[in-house]
Amino acid sequence: MIGIAGAGAFGTALAVALASGGRQVALWGRDEALRATRQSPRLPGVLLPEGVTLAENVSDIAESEVVLLALPMQQLRGFLSGPGAALLESDLIACCKGIDLATLKGPAEVMAEAGATGQRGILTGPSFAADIARGLPTALTLASAGDRAEAMQALLSTPTLRLYRTDDVVGAELGGALKNVIAIAAGVVAGAGLGDSARAALVTRGYAEMLRLALALGAKAETLAGLSGLGDLILTCTSAQSRNFAHGVALGAGRPVAQATVEGVATAQAAVRLAEGMEIEMPVAAMVARLVAEEIGVAEAVRQLMSRPLKQE
Repeated sequence: MIGIAGAGAFGTALAVALASGGRQVALWGRDEALRATRQSPRLPGVLLPEGVTLAENVSDIAESEVVLLALPMQQLRGFLSGPGAALLESDLIACCKGIDLATLKGPAEVMAEAGATGQRGILTGPSFAADIARGLPTALTLASAGDRAEAMQALLSTPTLRLYRTDDVVGAELGGALKNVIAIAAGVVAGAGLGDSARAALVTRGYAEMLRLALALGAKAETLAGLSGLGDLILTCTSAQSRNFAHGVALGAGRPVAQATVEGVATAQAAVRLAEGMEIEMPVAAMVARLVAEEIGVAEAVRQLMSRPLKQE
């Protein structure tokens, strides 16, 4: 049995994919519509397979072989100190992408500080919930330094969901977190009509910032060049399905932003604080942080980025 805490779009999509691949899944969440109809309003037309059981309580999934935490990053710490405390002895895999704004920690450290005693890991990479739920081919990264990583990789892989394994948890976390910040910036470029050349330059320089901070925090360069870094960056900087990209498009076009979870907003603030503490330059991330905080307009942000001192690449 695989347990999933969080019945949002991603958690539900994983439940559908895993059950369709022959696994038994117990899904816990607060979505009453899903419980009543076995259809998520976040995934129109997708029906939960018979292999998915809807758990009444968080404790009902604690005995699963592994529990996937499909929750927004900024909710993870509170969940584990609240109802999720029932899961702290389970093997846990966080599916969120971001940096906790209060502690500047990634999901693995948040789980450890909450008192998790089982094996911990991160599931990340280029993926949209709708694609996973529809059974479209998807490849993800499972990052875990524990001795059950290979077994979990096999358990969570299906004919349509292929997992690659790494022990570089820090790199996988930071790739998934920081690409959201750059995706907002790429959306701003698109929304403001600054052109494809500008977007290509922005994404490239943004990737350099991701790599700079990740390496300083102990990540491996090859992890950032893999699915959890470059792969996810390409996806979120080029598709309107990305909430972060769509948020940036709205900012760039001067339209109201959607009231939905956009992980890159908080991550921009956290990344800038981390970078400043380590004296690392991240001008793109810093501009995103100022834009989402409404401290600067798009035209001034572009002017400041383009007028930075010339340097060697």
